[in-house]
This record gives sequence, C-alpha cells and structure tokens, in this order.
Amino acid sequence: MRARDLAVEYETVGVADDATQAARLMAEHRLPGLLVLGADGAPAAILPASQLVKAIVPAYVLEDPTLAAVVDEKHADRLCQALKGRTVGDCLPSKPAPPPVAAPDDTALEVAALMARVRSPLVAVTERGPDGGRLLGVITASHLLQALLGVGDAP
Repeated sequence: MRARDLAVEYETVGVADDATQAARLMAEHRLPGLLVLGADGAPAAILPASQLVKAIVPAYVLEDPTLAAVVDEKHADRLCQALKGRTVGDCLPSKPAPPPVAAPDDTALEVAALMARVRSPLVAVTERGPDGGRLLGVITASHLLQALLGVGDAP
C-alpha cells in the first residue's frame, strides 16, 4: 500500500480561521486533530484536539490541577467561551512543528514510521509539482491501523 492509496479527504482549517469553528468541526466529525493550511494552501501545522482542550482550560487549573475539583458545573459548562474571538493560530504553540508530510509513493511502513517518530495522529500526503505541493489527502492513525490490520472500511 502506498500513501496515495491510504490518503482520504480530510477537514482542514487555516491559521486565521475561528478557533470555535475548528473545535466544532473536530467535535462533530470526531477528529483527532485538524490539518492547518498556510496562506499558500500548503500544510503548515497539525492542531491536535488536545491542544484545543488545553486552550479552554483556565491557566490557574493548568498550574494547579487540584483547582479543577472546585470549579462548579455551571462554570465548567462555559469553558469553550475561552475560544471566542481566538483564531486557530492563537491555539497553536508559538513555534509549531512542521506537520508530517508523506510523498504519494511512500509505503504504509514509511508513513507509520513518520507518524510514530513525530507522534502525530495525522500525516498529510502531498504531491510535489512545478508550482509547489498539492495536498492529496490525509492519513490518520486509525485509518492506517485499519489498513494494516485489514479490518473495517479502510481506503
């Protein structure tokens, strides 16, 4: 199996997109993360769902997790308001690592090794051309496992 055969269409966002909409997209489609595209349309970063969750947790709770127990449900239900007015870029680390990118002819093992090495739930598959790279799709860890195990409806 080659990366081009494993790649599927996948939700993407831009750095300037609304963080709340990105969170909704993740929640509605149960995505482990989103591929963030730069202004040129090339993969720029991966926004893991855990990073958005971190963005909604108050700083004082991150510093002292025992304080989470004293926040009542009324206030906990409003945590996502912390995303209001923020962009996807605001939720990325200050120096995001470049997203893992596979070539169309990379093997499933090469994709798995890349995914494991950078600890990413997603790998973008791009095709290089004279005008830059073109996104063919994304391989998620779960789809890769499905394909390698021969279960489910893997691509």
